[in-house]
Amino acid sequence: MNRTGQASSEHPASVPNPSLPLAGQSNPSALHLITGGSRSGKSEHARRLAEAAGERRLFIATALVPDEEMRQRVARHRAARRGAGWETWEEEQDLAGAFGRIGEQGQYDVVVCDCLTLWVNNLLYAATRNRTTRHGAALGEEALEEDEIAARARELCAAARAIPAQVFFVTNEVGLGIVPADALSRRFRDLAGRCNQVVAALADSVTFMVSGIPIVISRKPTPQSGAK
Repeated sequence: MNRTGQASSEHPASVPNPSLPLAGQSNPSALHLITGGSRSGKSEHARRLAEAAGERRLFIATALVPDEEMRQRVARHRAARRGAGWETWEEEQDLAGAFGRIGEQGQYDVVVCDCLTLWVNNLLYAATRNRTTRHGAALGEEALEEDEIAARARELCAAARAIPAQVFFVTNEVGLGIVPADALSRRFRDLAGRCNQVVAALADSVTFMVSGIPIVISRKPTPQSGAK
């Protein structure tokens, strides 16, 4: 509240301090998932948490940049991290491989991967393109199965858990809106939802963003708090 009795738009009273310890922050290999709708504040929250968690920071971007609008989005995200001890990698598909390279270098305290939804989109696009090229026809649902994306998500989490750095995965909740009109869009929604479920089950904490407000919906006990 400010002196007029109105809530400050910059610092809502209900927003937790991003520097407060999260579940697993005493664990150098903790995994955190930050999810929510488009423009809900996911990336900004992940950035603030990461900057509070360590000084050697890596940002892994999964976005393809096909047009000017996306280039501007990427530029805004880069500007937010400028001068704050960030390094940026771009990896559209092989995220597990990227985390393997991080493990070999061992030079980061914290990693933000933004975002898993675009990663799923890239994998589906590649599968669609490959199948259409081979068969010369529109692809059906078998292009990328849910079990395959679940296996890729588990592989990714295992690779992320193996590095000596905290990891923040950013993703989107794509299933809260209307049912998509076409089969491929419905397939993407289902794959993204399955990926989110797998990562959420393996993460030490899951935060849901609503209008810039973080709501922790899952938090595993730290070793200290879980000890009896």
